[in-house]
Amino acid sequence: MMTQKKLKVAVLFGGRSGEHEVSLVSAASVIGALDKSKYEIIPVGITKEGRWIASFDAMQLLKSGDIPPALKSLMPPDPTHPEIITIGERDGHYALTATQQIDVVFPVLHGTFGEDGTVQGLLELAGVPYVGPGVLGSAVGMDKVVQKELFRQAGLCTPQSITVHYPEEQGWDSVIRHIEHSLPYPLFVKPANLGSSVGISKVRSQRELLPALKSAREYDVKIIVEEAVASPREIEVSVLGYKKIEASVPGEIVPSNEFYDYSAKYVDGKSKSLIPAQLPPALAAQARNNAITAFQAIDGWGMARCDFLLDPNGKLSINEINTIPGFTSISMYPKLWEASGISYAGLLDRLIRIAIERHADQRALKRTFETDTWYK
Repeated sequence: MMTQKKLKVAVLFGGRSGEHEVSLVSAASVIGALDKSKYEIIPVGITKEGRWIASFDAMQLLKSGDIPPALKSLMPPDPTHPEIITIGERDGHYALTATQQIDVVFPVLHGTFGEDGTVQGLLELAGVPYVGPGVLGSAVGMDKVVQKELFRQAGLCTPQSITVHYPEEQGWDSVIRHIEHSLPYPLFVKPANLGSSVGISKVRSQRELLPALKSAREYDVKIIVEEAVASPREIEVSVLGYKKIEASVPGEIVPSNEFYDYSAKYVDGKSKSLIPAQLPPALAAQARNNAITAFQAIDGWGMARCDFLLDPNGKLSINEINTIPGFTSISMYPKLWEASGISYAGLLDRLIRIAIERHADQRALKRTFETDTWYK
């Protein structure tokens, strides 16, 4: 009896993002849950400086920061040779030390330079299947301003907002006057392209607005300022699929702080999740349908988590979509699917199969145009 060949899965983690540490936790969980009888796992870490480390102890190297200067890896944009090439130093020069073929990449990169379409573009050039949405879906899913416009066009309710570009060029006082003329307090101030609540502030008065804007500006040149929904419940729905999109049962986050900030998510351990969320059937169905609509609006496939705000009057507003959501065993994305009948390991299997199927469909497309006429 022939032994089935294991798929070689490169798990990509770390990255040049404010969510670097969160990525390490998610990736460790994914690596631990992947079925070792089906997959050969190749850990690939990206340092905060952007160096790629292809090593079986990449996780430990990134955590310690003690990385050999000569150790690095490249993923060349050559669709005929989908591999990771490890480079080492020899006699004062960089030289090829090893190659590892890969069948699929599982990016577990949160935030900029990983969740925003940049890595997805590299993988498209390299001709390698990868888990999660493509270049467009990832880029839009990262940009809170653009996704809101698409949500509105799709008929979804989302909190009112304004966008500020390079506020220091406009003058802080001018920006503050524009914000106060457009939206009432309280407000949320956020970097447009970041996740995990990094750089987000809740602002109740003019005194708090300038520090919040400057904090968000440290992470992005584009800032989104949006109205705060009064006393909202935080409802989350996981989405999965490619040609057929499915939505999980809704869950609810009960944050330990006033809102679900970085500390409430990752530090104090006091936030609670309620799965399934206690919602009337019609409202639960609306959340699931809206999650699928939002996913399709950004041209998503593979996976995403949609976050909603439910006000005391029963009005459901979509807050944002996350195309590479947290992936620890206690993260909402896998827990919602577990409650919907798909185990953590089974979820990883589904995502890998979707990546391979979508890649095969893309390879079948024509990439040349033949004509008898030459235009000079």
